[in-house]
Parts: sequence; structure tokens; C-alpha cells
Amino acid sequence: MLTAALVRRRRLCVSLFSLALPLPMCAAAAKSVTNPPALPLAQNYSAQFDPSLYLLSEKLDGVRAYWDGSHLRFRSGRLISAPSWFTAALPAQALDGELWMGRQTFERLSAAVRRQQPRDEEWRAISYQLYELPEGAGDFRQRIASLQTLVTQAAQPWLQLVAQEAVQDHAALTARLAQIVQAGGEGLMLHRADAPWQSGRSAVLLKLKPQFDAEAIVLAHEAGKGKYRGMLGALLVQTENGQRLRLGTGFSDAQRRDPPTIGSTISYRYRDLTSNGLPKFASYLRLQQPE
Repeated sequence: MLTAALVRRRRLCVSLFSLALPLPMCAAAAKSVTNPPALPLAQNYSAQFDPSLYLLSEKLDGVRAYWDGSHLRFRSGRLISAPSWFTAALPAQALDGELWMGRQTFERLSAAVRRQQPRDEEWRAISYQLYELPEGAGDFRQRIASLQTLVTQAAQPWLQLVAQEAVQDHAALTARLAQIVQAGGEGLMLHRADAPWQSGRSAVLLKLKPQFDAEAIVLAHEAGKGKYRGMLGALLVQTENGQRLRLGTGFSDAQRRDPPTIGSTISYRYRDLTSNGLPKFASYLRLQQPE
């Protein structure tokens, strides 16, 4: 079965071929694919779930990082070029978490962690926020306790445990979300407290934001009209479930002059889904950097 990363690269190769670009670029892209680690993935929260069964934490606007016991990797499996002092204190067992610089710093963080030659001055401002112990024993509460022990033993200021808390009902959850968003946060994550570790997308892990977000592949550019003449008018994209969607809002003028390339992966936000499963009021959010 093809990994998501490989599917994306094959789509990109098709686009490159249509532009008559050298095929060795496609071969190089295929060789760079690394099997992604099996990690938990979140569903969107809805009122059908009982929040009292979950522990919640702030949804960090960072870069997910998997420590396999000897190397730090992106979610795709590709290596992260972290400084040796950053990884030297990590334990010889798998960890799952987020590289983070703080609220509303994603662009600066993303640039820092994707450099082939890491810059110490940037990494000194980055923390590794842990929230899961891959394939760890016990339920989520017990795995969090195990993570706390590992963090305490490492005694590094940049290695931290994401704070977890309980709420009693949906009203309390909504109030907590409002507090986080007002403070500049992105949203909340909810993890079923009694769940054993499991990978893949399931109701064990939920995300709650004022608006939902998802990823899509750019299929085509539509020319702009009026004040956008000569620039991008809209992107035609394919969603993760194979549907096609037109994104015409959310772009700056600079992004309209230099839009995401065909075959690239972008993120978009939306409020809800139609009866046909299409996102409502969808708008462009950001270009996803290759991992």
C-alpha cells in the first residue's frame, strides 16, 4: 500500500512530467521517501463525544516530531537535522511530541527545523513538548506518568511534558477553548484517558478548534479577474477523501502573485461540512513544507 508521502510525490511527478521537466527529479523524489512512523492521528471533536472521558491539552502550533530512540524525525519519517546537544539527552525509547517555539511562531519554527545545517541560536529557542509514549504500556494516564518520569530524569529545560487536564462537560470544554484562543492559542487536543496506545486516526484522539482545518493537493490555478487580473484567482484542490474543492480566499497579494505550485500540499480551514461532505466556507491557510 502506498504511503501518503509517496502518493504526493507521484502526483508531483505527474505534474512535473506535464511540464516537460526532467524525469530524474521524480526518481530522486521517490528515493527520498521514508516509511512514516505509525502514530495516533486526530479526528475533529463534535458534541457526540463525552469530554469527561478525555484529558485535554493545548493544541500546539508546532512541528510534530517523532523520536525513534536514536533519531528525531518528521511525521513523514524524514530525519530532522537537530543539533547533537538537543538529541543527546533523549532516552533510548520512542517519544512523540511537538517542536515548539511558542504561540504564533510557526513560520519561524518551520524554517528553523527544516534547515539541513541547524543553527544553535534558533534551536536554543525550541522546546520538545511530549504528549505520547509510542507503544507504551497502560492507558493514557499511565503513559503520561511515564513521560513525566522521563522528563524529570532528563532534566533538560527544552524537554517538557504537555500539560493535561480534565473537564466535566461540554460547557467547561467550550469555556477552556475560549480561554486558549483568547490567549493566542490554536485550540485543544482531547485524548481518551482510559485508552491503550494505538496508531491511526480514531476517536481516541480528538482536536477542537474554532475552525477545522485539513490538507489538500493543488490540481490547478484559476486566473484572477478585476483587481486580481494577472494573479491567482483561486486554487483547484483535491481533498484527502478525493473530492475537488475551489479555494478563492485567504491569500495575500504576494501569495496570489506566487501561488503554491501544482502538486504541492496546502492546508485550508473551514467551518463545517455540507451533506455531501464538502467543506463550507473553505479558505487557504498555508503551504505545507515537504517533510
